[in-house]
Amino acid sequence: MDVLSAARRVIAEDPVCDACLGRQFADRSFGLTNDERGRSLRVTVALADDEDFEAPDEECWVCEGLTDEYDDYAEQVAEALSDVGFETYQVGTRAPPLVEENERLLRELAELPEDTGELFKSEFNREVGKRVGRLTDTEVDFKRPDVLALLNLERGDVDVQVNPAFVFGRYRKLERDIPQTKWPCRECGGSGKQLAEGGGEEPCDYCGGSGFLYDESVEQLTTPPVLDAMEGTEAIFHGAGREDVDALMLGTGRPFAIEVKKPRRRNPDTDELEREINEFADGKAEVEGLRLATHDMVERVKELDASKTYRAQVEFDDPVTESALAETMAELDGATVEQFTPNRVDHRRASLTRVREVYDIDGHLDDERHGEVEIHGQGGLYIKELVSGDEGRTEPSLAGLLGVGANVTALDVVAVEGEDEPFDHDDFLLE
Repeated sequence: MDVLSAARRVIAEDPVCDACLGRQFADRSFGLTNDERGRSLRVTVALADDEDFEAPDEECWVCEGLTDEYDDYAEQVAEALSDVGFETYQVGTRAPPLVEENERLLRELAELPEDTGELFKSEFNREVGKRVGRLTDTEVDFKRPDVLALLNLERGDVDVQVNPAFVFGRYRKLERDIPQTKWPCRECGGSGKQLAEGGGEEPCDYCGGSGFLYDESVEQLTTPPVLDAMEGTEAIFHGAGREDVDALMLGTGRPFAIEVKKPRRRNPDTDELEREINEFADGKAEVEGLRLATHDMVERVKELDASKTYRAQVEFDDPVTESALAETMAELDGATVEQFTPNRVDHRRASLTRVREVYDIDGHLDDERHGEVEIHGQGGLYIKELVSGDEGRTEPSLAGLLGVGANVTALDVVAVEGEDEPFDHDDFLLE
């Protein structure tokens, strides 16, 4: 394409501003703004044709003067984000349909290819974005910015979207009968109410009107300080699996991520926040290793294959000898176990047979009817059923190999670790 000939045709559709002229040739001579590019073309055409230079003195019919408003929109964005802490941003533009149609018409009148130059909204994103960066001393991020500013040029306003912030850590649950997350009452559906006999509503008998089966959860013991520190609107707890309600989570703790919606602060002091959480949890739970994380950490926490180590207190129906227990554990060590969906969870799990590995097992007797076993197994291995056999649904099992009934009376989880790599990989952490 002969640039000067094409530029003459665009200029002939006067009044066209320098930015709209230059935008048609945005793929030429990098390092210039479209406004600079357009003015340079206008000057070059005047020199080449030996004509008096004339700058446009009327409002551009293509953009309707919008290319003069970059500064105004950037200031609107900065003002809208003035009380939000962020380090990265992105700008998006919704252009008026008439402007987009004008641009198509200009290219048609000037006999330019439909896909020449760049789109009006792309230029607006870039020019306003550069100014936002200077005003806020932050950097653009096209993949996952902290904030997104949406410019609606038809309405003349700005809408800002604050993306969630995340913290990662490990928690220990130090009291039994505390679920990981809020557990809505199954009788009232979490409403805390039931129909009264004479009509109307009354507090649910099953949950006492709370709407929950348990008064507290790990979620409720950990998220409030995070929500306060980040000044968000909502905090969502994500755990790497979950222990049974009646099990403790000890040892190295269970990985978790807390997602904070619309945070106004993204970079709290994690050491101080860790102390605040542990004080708030009041000995019922505690966290450690708290660090700021990327949004990908949620998927990692929920999806990364992990092995678990458990410590179980076991009661036997009949006396057991140390030698019999040792022989049984030797058979289970490294065993492949088939587990049909356990009776205790078949109301909320699909009925199928799961195959899991026992990586390691060890234990001892406290007396002939009681003992302790520690089991390191593949994620998803049902430990209570590995001990009891679950009426034949788990094969092999401790009880089945011993030929003696056995049940777990207390269960502790002591480690949750990634099968092939750690949860706290640097690619998913911000500090």
